[in-house]
Amino acid sequence: MSGEKQGGAAEPEFEARVRALLAGDAALVRPSPVPYPEIRRRGVLERRRRLAVGGAALAALAAVPVGAYALGGGATTTSPAGPSPTVLASERPAPTLSATASGTASPTASATVSPPAPSATPTEPAHPASAQQLLDGITFGHAAEGLGKCLDYNKAHRLPKDPTYTDLGSPADYRIILAMRSTGDSNAPGDGYFVVAVREKPVPTRLICTVKDGAASGLNTSTGDPFGGAATPVVPDINSGKLYQQSVIDKGNWKLPFRWGIIGGYRASVATMTVSYGGGAGEVVLDHGWFVATGTLTKQVTAAPHLKGYDATGKLVYDSDRDASYEKTLP
Repeated sequence: MSGEKQGGAAEPEFEARVRALLAGDAALVRPSPVPYPEIRRRGVLERRRRLAVGGAALAALAAVPVGAYALGGGATTTSPAGPSPTVLASERPAPTLSATASGTASPTASATVSPPAPSATPTEPAHPASAQQLLDGITFGHAAEGLGKCLDYNKAHRLPKDPTYTDLGSPADYRIILAMRSTGDSNAPGDGYFVVAVREKPVPTRLICTVKDGAASGLNTSTGDPFGGAATPVVPDINSGKLYQQSVIDKGNWKLPFRWGIIGGYRASVATMTVSYGGGAGEVVLDHGWFVATGTLTKQVTAAPHLKGYDATGKLVYDSDRDASYEKTLP
């Protein structure tokens, strides 16, 4: 080839020209400068987008926990892995309800019942068995008040170092069996009312008290078994004369009409009783081992009330006319 040099000789002219052209083009073909501002801007936008997507996913997880209550009961179910579905408020399970002590349902609240308050110690006596034992408009409140005054009277009239004194206790120890008006006479002037009450413990006790002008004016008591060893089915109280007669001084000249009463013990064999006084019938109530007979006199009398007792078959088991210990005539 013409113009060719061996051993490091100069390049042929053609090759030199091609090389020069290629070198020129290479200088012209340069890569465009890297758009760093645009790349940074797009990176910031992409990072913000990813943060927004991540925050939304966390919010969805917080709104719908993995363990959720089933709508039909209190058992928990575990949702499968993956994005948690959005739960509408109307689809969320309601909290478990339990009844409170007042009967109103409250969320997840156990019923709390306060223990009952201890009952207060009674301060008044027990009521009689029948309203027929509270007579002449005397209410139970009046009778209970009178009983309290009678017990206070007993304490107030205690003699110093009196060996016969007996503490009669408080009204709550007693049961009232009779309350009726009392008629004053020459021996004890002034009207008032009687209160008759009994107690069983610590010793069986019966008291008859007179209340006049709001104060106790007289008290009669007896203790022990009301039968006193008698074998009869009925035993009239020996002090009942205070309830069915006026003073001996006024014999034949009693104040009329006259409210009267008579009390005593009866045994379980007695189912019913009757009473008559001055030719008229009275009423009898049986009250826990005590009979209470009452009525009203409209004429003078000389004989004591007449009592009869019957068993459950109607058989006569007691007649005061046949009772040798019963005073059948008035003094």
